[in-house]
Amino acid sequence: MNTGVTKRIVIATDFSPYPAGRFIDDGEFNGTTFRIDYLAPALREFDRVEVVFDGVAGFGSSFLEEAFGGLIREEGIDLEDLNEKLILSTTEPDLKDDVQLTKKYMKLAAAARK
Repeated sequence: MNTGVTKRIVIATDFSPYPAGRFIDDGEFNGTTFRIDYLAPALREFDRVEVVFDGVAGFGSSFLEEAFGGLIREEGIDLEDLNEKLILSTTEPDLKDDVQLTKKYMKLAAAARK
């Protein structure tokens, strides 16, 4: 583990400015691929992970739910651990609702797991 190090993932440049879909069959830049290839490994390796929403054309709810709710449902990460390690950020007013929606999806995934 990289103690004290924050990994920064900028979705628009590190993944795609057009993330869409839940499953791998939904296209190259889907929520499952983002979770498996970017989010989960970063959360395992680093103490903190900042995910920057800026620069993305928009998000589908299926992408956000699968990528972030899937951390709890599929990866088995506790919501409490995510709240300590995961930073969701944006400076773009149009994407602030997406950040809040993402937090809601994580809470719903945690509630369904209990």
